[in-house]
Parts: sequence; C-alpha cells; structure tokens
Amino acid sequence: MTDSWAAFGADLHIEPVGAGLRSGLTKALREAVRTGRLAPGTRLPSSRTLAVDLGIARNTVADAYAELVAEGWLTARQGSGTRVAQRAAPPGPAARGASGRRVDRRPAHNLLPGSPDLSSFPRAEWLRAARRALTAAPDAAFGYDDPRGRIELRRALADYLARARGVYADPERIVICSGFVHGLMLMGKVLRRHKVRGVAVESYGLDIHWDILRGAGLRTPSLPVDGLGAGTGALGGTPDVGAVLVTPAHQFPTGVPLHPDRRTAAVDWARSSGGLILEDDYDGEFRYDRQPVGALQGLDPERVVYMGTASKSLAPGLRLAWMVLPEGLVDEVCDAKGGFDWMSGAPDQLTLAEFIASGAYDRHVRAMRLRYRRRRDQLVEALAERAADFRVSGIAAGLHAVLELPEGAEQPVVQAAAWQGLALERLSRFRHREAEPGRDGLVIGYGTPSESGWAGALDALCRVLP
Repeated sequence: MTDSWAAFGADLHIEPVGAGLRSGLTKALREAVRTGRLAPGTRLPSSRTLAVDLGIARNTVADAYAELVAEGWLTARQGSGTRVAQRAAPPGPAARGASGRRVDRRPAHNLLPGSPDLSSFPRAEWLRAARRALTAAPDAAFGYDDPRGRIELRRALADYLARARGVYADPERIVICSGFVHGLMLMGKVLRRHKVRGVAVESYGLDIHWDILRGAGLRTPSLPVDGLGAGTGALGGTPDVGAVLVTPAHQFPTGVPLHPDRRTAAVDWARSSGGLILEDDYDGEFRYDRQPVGALQGLDPERVVYMGTASKSLAPGLRLAWMVLPEGLVDEVCDAKGGFDWMSGAPDQLTLAEFIASGAYDRHVRAMRLRYRRRRDQLVEALAERAADFRVSGIAAGLHAVLELPEGAEQPVVQAAAWQGLALERLSRFRHREAEPGRDGLVIGYGTPSESGWAGALDALCRVLP
C-alpha cells in the first residue's frame, strides 16, 4: 500500500492520513486543496483510474470524492469530470506549516522533460527477477569485482543491444557505470589524458553534460541543430576538437533523428581526424511511428563510444548505465573508474541481467511504448484543438514534445503555468550559451506524470496556453 500512495503523491503531492482508506484519502485531498497544492480548476483522475493506481476499491475513491463535493472542495459535472472547486486564491509559493517553518510547495502537475512515469516501474517483475538472480548468484558476486561490472549483466546487455539497437557489443568491451553522467565524467578524464582540448556538442542539450566536460578541462563549442539533427559536417572546421557528443536517435530536446548523411559525415570525420564520437542513445527505444533508428555505433565500433542507461526505460533511481567502448579504451576507462571509486551495486546489476534475459525488459518496454504513444496522441489532439496555430514537433519518438510559441510568449506562459501549479520548461533553457538565439517554445515531458495524473496535467497545460 505504501508504494501506491507514494506513486500517487508524486503527482498530486499529497500524503494519506488517518487509519481508514477513505478518511485518509479525503483528508489528504482536502489538505492539498486547502493549501493550494491542488490549484482551482485542476481535474482529478477518474475514480476508476485512481483506484487502480492506488490499489484500492473504486467505491472508496468515489465516496471520498462525493464527500468533498458535498463540502464544496470539489465539483463534479457530467462530461467534465471531478475538479477542484474555484475558491479564494491559495497562498503564495511557500507557507508556514504547523511548526511555524516555511514549507516549499511542489507543483500539482509536472510536465518537465527527462523522466519516465515512475509509477509504472515494474515492481512485481523486478522483485521476481531479484529473487531468481540472488538465489543463483555466486558468493563472489558480493565482493569487490571487475571494474567493468558483473559479467552476467554485460552478457545480457551485449545480446540485447545487438538485437534491439544494432550495437556491436562484445561483453569484454562493456563497462557498467552509475548513470550517464558518471560515464561522461569517465570519458572526460580519458579524453584529457589523450590531450583532447575540445568536445563539440549540440547547440541544444543539457547544460549539466556541458559543465561536466568543461569541468574536465575541455572546451565545448556547439554544432548547429536543425531539422536534420546536428550539423556534423562542420566538425572539420572546428579547431582543437577531438570528440563530439551527439544524440543521434532522438536529439534532445528538439526530437529530430540525425540524418543518415550527417551520421556518415560524423564517422568520416572521426576516421580522418582520429576523433571520437560519444553517442548518447537518448530515448532510443521509444519510437512510435516506425521501427527504432539503430545506433550510430554500428557504423564504426572503434570510433564510437555508445552510452545507454536504464533511466528512461525503467527508472533513474536504479543508477545503472553502460558504455560500449572501442577496444583500446576499455582499460583506460576502467582505470578512470577505479580512481572515482564509483561502483554500481552487484544485486541491482544481477537483477537487471535476469530482467533482460527473462524477456521482462522487452515486455516492459513494449508496454510503455504503447502507453507513451497513447499520451503522445492525446497531447497532439489537445494541442490541435487548443493551440492549432502553434507547431508541435519532435513527436515521432521519446517522452517529450516541443511546442513552438509566438515570439516573446515563452516566459509568460511558463510563469502562468507556475501560478496554476504546473511545472513546464522553456525551450531556451536547453540552448547552448554560444548558440544563436532561436525560436520560443515549450519542452513538454508527457512521460513524467503517472496514469492518474496525466489527464489533469494535460488539462492544466491547455488552460495556460495563449
């Protein structure tokens, strides 16, 4: 029961109180409305959806809703669902709790990009895989191990990546790390040892990645990004660049795949210059309108470092990622990893290996692909109805979409969303500081809300659009 409440609270930010399920839900919802964590007009999940999400009887939810409607906290109308009643404006972004201390409030709805639906983590299947893996694990698995990671996981990944992503993945060339950021830190250290001065990056991306590279003493000149992806043809004219970081399957945040000609241009540059391509396989498994785009690494495994993670397909809290390395870099990366002394836990590695080998990982990815595609379709339909004049892009894959806005509208819309308890991110937030000014827009993370929170988040988005 605890896990279900946690999943619900992650979206509506309430905690159950009281001994009974109905009284606990009623009190928690009442408090969330009273304090403004659920903004006026917010649409709540249907009683059926919320009951499934929480693992309780539908009548329990329906009775709690009915009580709050009778008290005036909620309204219920045929065809409009259950919503928070329009009341006096809630307090500002921070209020004082019972202790007198200021309490920061989280938004009622979260459409920030970069996270999957955490409530969908396959707990039961993961637990079964953990039991099987730990039962079969040798005693040595719980001691200090190969810096590359558990061989069981490296073998399972080699098979999966070859089959699903077109990666040449010998288990001996795979290194397990604690997330993509950890892998990038290791590569930054190795590149500096090779006297590399600069790593070209895409003009739109995550500043934390650029900061990590700069922290390793590397320059990060930007490559322009357009409808064909990163402009890899410009690599030859970028001085002192010995590597390039790209997201070829699904560019973040614009959502375009790297065009085949530009893939070829990147590999040609790496071969002729002795450079290295760092491939971030961002959202590579979630493509909706055609077969997934294969990894760039397959074009030249000796010039491409393939970097993948379980953060989007399962959950970022697992802290499990992997690098498929050129043969000559394996020992150097392992040396760098030993220096950092960061190791992923053996039990989680063994569990993921069993999860993949049993087919549970494939089943989970297929199920989530269908769920995210349905959300993508609902988002596009709602935007076509509410914001028909604005172009939506980057929707062929991934967990987010980009909505173009009129010039100057970006910041006001984000501020209006904050007042309504909706977390949104500006497109300009991801623009490289050296890049040319670009269009205004929103990066809408439709993968983030739980099933019970999705309808309310979409409704809140439509209310704040110009």
